[in-house]
Amino acid sequence: MLKKLFLLGFFGFISYSSQAQREKILNLPSFDKDLFHYGFYLGTNNNSYKVSYKPSSFNNAEIEVTSSIGFNVGLIADLRLHNNINLRFEPGLMSNTKTLTFKHISGADNVKIREVGATYLHLPLVLKLSTNRLNNVRPYVLGGISYDYNFSSNENNNNDNFTGEFRTTTSNIMYEIGVGVDFYFSYFKFSPSIRGVFAINNEIVHDNKALSQWTDPIDYLGTRGVFLHLSFE
Repeated sequence: MLKKLFLLGFFGFISYSSQAQREKILNLPSFDKDLFHYGFYLGTNNNSYKVSYKPSSFNNAEIEVTSSIGFNVGLIADLRLHNNINLRFEPGLMSNTKTLTFKHISGADNVKIREVGATYLHLPLVLKLSTNRLNNVRPYVLGGISYDYNFSSNENNNNDNFTGEFRTTTSNIMYEIGVGVDFYFSYFKFSPSIRGVFAINNEIVHDNKALSQWTDPIDYLGTRGVFLHLSFE
């Protein structure tokens, strides 16, 4: 019995030692020593709008916003500032569709519902703060600010909600924060993260007529969203 336990313990120790040795093998050991490196990313987003109201001629104004799942895709340029600090430029495209239902408006759907498509040229400058590397894993947090150009804004379109067109601003400033983990593989680094994006400026473009049941009650309308970001470097 003791011999069996000894053999079991011996082989268990050998197995554990072998596993520990394997875990100490670092993939891409010098990856984080480069001053510059590049990559690309893709992902999905669920961007909605935050809406706040102001006193208006329209009582009990209420706008319901629903959004569809959109996509993100872009490039990465990374500058190492410190062993644990990187500055990243991540230009790309961010797109999704939002449906606005004006619940204080009665009538047919073409009167009280507006579908707002948005495709942004997303130009964020991001500061990434990483922990020390643990074998082939490295958690991090990040935050940054971006300029976003909305190709679908219709800001300069003379048509407004009275002809069925909901307009938003073309140039926008947003900030984003997130958390993620770097995983080091033999030939590349894979970094999934979850990020929140928040518009700073007001994105609403008011209708041409002063008393508009669609835009007059709105004090602020700005993008609020979350997206899954998958980068390959």
